[in-house]
Amino acid sequence: MGVNSNGTVMMDQGVFENLGSVTWDTTAKTTGFTAVSGNGYFVNTTSGAITVTLPSSPSAGDVVGIKDYANTADTNAITIGRNGSNIDGVAKDFTITTEGLSALLVYVDATKGWLITNSSQASDIQQTIKFVTATGGTITTSGDYKIHTFTGPGTFTVTCAGNPLGSDVVDYLVVAGGGGGGYASQANALSAGGGGAGGFRESVPSPAAWTASPRANPGGSLPVAATGYPITVGGGGPAPNNPSGPNAPSNGSNSIFSTIISTGGGAGASTGPTNGGQNGGSGGGGANSYPGDTVLNGGSGNTPPVSPSQGSNGGNGIYNAGSGGGGGACSAGIGGTPSTNGRGGTGLTTSITTSPVAYAGGGGGGASSSITSGGAASPCGTGGRGGNFCGTCLPSRSGVAGTTNRGGGGGAGGAGPQRDQLGGNGGSGIVIIRYKYQ
Repeated sequence: MGVNSNGTVMMDQGVFENLGSVTWDTTAKTTGFTAVSGNGYFVNTTSGAITVTLPSSPSAGDVVGIKDYANTADTNAITIGRNGSNIDGVAKDFTITTEGLSALLVYVDATKGWLITNSSQASDIQQTIKFVTATGGTITTSGDYKIHTFTGPGTFTVTCAGNPLGSDVVDYLVVAGGGGGGYASQANALSAGGGGAGGFRESVPSPAAWTASPRANPGGSLPVAATGYPITVGGGGPAPNNPSGPNAPSNGSNSIFSTIISTGGGAGASTGPTNGGQNGGSGGGGANSYPGDTVLNGGSGNTPPVSPSQGSNGGNGIYNAGSGGGGGACSAGIGGTPSTNGRGGTGLTTSITTSPVAYAGGGGGGASSSITSGGAASPCGTGGRGGNFCGTCLPSRSGVAGTTNRGGGGGAGGAGPQRDQLGGNGGSGIVIIRYKYQ
């Protein structure tokens, strides 16, 4: 190796037999540039990563040399931009991430493209494109995406966090358990409120890679690290199962993935002196009542508040008339009227699993002796219908349970003087995680 009259370093032709000579430019490069065949470059990444773009339209025998000038490639990588040609037979950019590495690249043909011919191994040159890799739940694929579905507790374990050139974020659907439907006591002929849907939270890439719900958060994808993420799938709120015991249904339980918490749906109101639905992801419906009883309002949805909203309010009951339906993820529960018991609020539909599926609808309000038909379930079919009135039958006219793993609210029990009327349980929630894997 010698120095020519221009101050550049000449590599000894004998070191690489049958290759064209390489003239080394002794002025270190500190910003990105396009290489010229026959030249070698000292690349200084002290201040940051640098991309060396290979020549376009190369010919067989073209040669480019690259050397880590300041031994900083392990901190700030040198990217070798392929500029349309393969590198080592792969149609991807490569990076130098080994401290002090030098590399001589020779263009061979369209199949292999540029090959590394000096003493450094190809294993020292790492592909820059990495994708998220993970385990946990039931795994399916859709095109370039992998989908992990959790219908119960588990762990989403990330084994490779990927990088921005491949994927380094995941999208999610987190639906909480729905609230239980209200309870109608045989002590009166009044009707109870429907359970509210579990909170619904979804993200979707921007631009969207599938048809998400209107409440999805565009670009709200979560970055991940190589670690385990515990998954909590909220159970549906139980309705009372003992006619002689307490008559308060329960809220649904929260579902959790990473920083995303969806709140359980609010329980529907039971008949008695306090007739308001409970707050939650979506609010429970209010019961009807006699004049002088205290609260008839439906519970508040999106409690605690998040953006986009995770749910809607429950419908109100009215005195000695119709009960309210539980709120749904998309719309509020329908309030009672003098002639109808409220329908459950509408849920939301997403294609995060490829096929469209509806989640988080509210439960219908229960019937009374004056309005004998229970409130309808949510239009999306995930909340339970409210029970009808039965004046003479002994079996309970129970509300219908919310749909399992869809976060629907339970339908309220219908009134009946022969026996206490039970509400339906809320439907359990679900957690779905989706990411690009190739």
